[in-house]
Amino acid sequence: MSWTLIALLLLPLVGSLVVAFLKGNDRIAKFVALGFSLGELALAVVAWVAYDPSSSARLQLTSSADWIPSFGVHLSFGVDGIALVMIALIAFLMPIVIGGAWSDKLPEGRSASGFFALLLAMQTGMIGVFAATDVFLFYVFFEAVLVPMYFLIGRFGGPNRQYAAMKFFLYSLLGGLIMLASVIGLYATSADKLGQGTLDWATLVTVMKDAPTSTQIWLFLGFFIAFAIKAPLVPLHTWLPDAGAEAPVGAGVLLVGVLDKIGTFGFLRYCLPLFPAASKQLAPLVLVLAVVGIIYGSLLAVGQTDMKRFVAYTSIAHFGFITLGIFAFSSQAGTGSVLYMVNHGISTGMLFLVVGMVMSRGGSRLIQDYGGMAKLTPVLGGLFFVAGLSSLALPGTNSFVSEFLVLIGSYPNQPVFTIISTVGMVLAALYVLWVYQRVFQGPVRGTALLNVAAGPGTATDPERSGIKDLNRREIAVLAPLVALVLLLGFYPKPVLDVISPSIGATLSEVGVTDPVAQEGK
Repeated sequence: MSWTLIALLLLPLVGSLVVAFLKGNDRIAKFVALGFSLGELALAVVAWVAYDPSSSARLQLTSSADWIPSFGVHLSFGVDGIALVMIALIAFLMPIVIGGAWSDKLPEGRSASGFFALLLAMQTGMIGVFAATDVFLFYVFFEAVLVPMYFLIGRFGGPNRQYAAMKFFLYSLLGGLIMLASVIGLYATSADKLGQGTLDWATLVTVMKDAPTSTQIWLFLGFFIAFAIKAPLVPLHTWLPDAGAEAPVGAGVLLVGVLDKIGTFGFLRYCLPLFPAASKQLAPLVLVLAVVGIIYGSLLAVGQTDMKRFVAYTSIAHFGFITLGIFAFSSQAGTGSVLYMVNHGISTGMLFLVVGMVMSRGGSRLIQDYGGMAKLTPVLGGLFFVAGLSSLALPGTNSFVSEFLVLIGSYPNQPVFTIISTVGMVLAALYVLWVYQRVFQGPVRGTALLNVAAGPGTATDPERSGIKDLNRREIAVLAPLVALVLLLGFYPKPVLDVISPSIGATLSEVGVTDPVAQEGK
């Protein structure tokens, strides 16, 4: 029995409680929250070192204890390579999120201790989702993450935070209730097969292989709808632009960087292995939704006037690529999709942070309120450009490797969908460069900059402007993200080595024979 995952779950939960009791001592609360997040990062490194990609075990670092024995429900945890890289991403991003939100102005009457306590509570819930190996336990964590995010948006967000928080909560709750019906269906199906119901993931993978295709399809749809909302896929995406726009920057990084990965992780961990026949039969429909999402999200990103909504729509387009790779049933495409999940968290997290830094200087999130900002903040402009290049998958950045693997792996099995999806690559270059040009290039203009810059100097005199470039804390926050953008762009092998065996095992559970996957074994 391994205690590593238990420690990863409990440490941020304890941190959340400690920070919550520090109300009125916001400065201390920030340092305590940062300390717990760094401790969690150290534990994630321990888990990474302990994990053996060459092992024949499907799940590692496992632990289990009875929870509701009469229903066959256990407190069971374990990870494969897919779950491990997502947990590592959470642990990596959390100190960055805390550092980025260090000096954020919160709504009147809101304390920093409450904000950071909710962030740590979110971390516990997200790790639980990726580490749970009991389907009912997964469902509990799946629903639990709604609560802290609801309060992060509703209490600490923008002007329309109540509307955005309620929309996020209702969409996610609806998906969860639909999934609960499928969880009950899984239990009933296992009871018919085994004589006693179970919700153990590994047992259900074996049991459901022989289930009738019609049964698989109905149960698949319950899980798929919940995950498609969380991802999100078009047309179940409409909560994300509102939630992303109104969420405070730190919560937004977790929302678009990690929380929505629960959906695509669910496709890989639950939809494919538990319902292999349904997955293959319904794959064309899913691929249509994926490609529509790529084009639709890209076009709407081009037309955005709100920088935070812009980031949200780019995420919808990127999740189309991830879903394409998953349902192409190719080891290269599947590995690229999981790597894309990691890289998207890094790139979009960085993009969200630099947008927040722009807003903190200009006081507006509207693109038309800025212009020529690179003259006033050249370092911020350069880092915004790096984040944008990573988002559009420029060769040499992290996202290029994952997008290339998705496309080259999907083409042999799904050439039509793959060719159509490449339009999204062209549109990505358009929407990223156009936003950068409008905000940072040309003469200094826009009401946000001119109003702030007015004072001791003039807006056209960078040295005397009231707008300052990045400080040391902000550079320290962004530096690790820049390092990973470049490192994974040139040397992604350590991450790919962890992901590939689990993708091969997933394809085997689906009953797909992939030459590259077989070679990897």
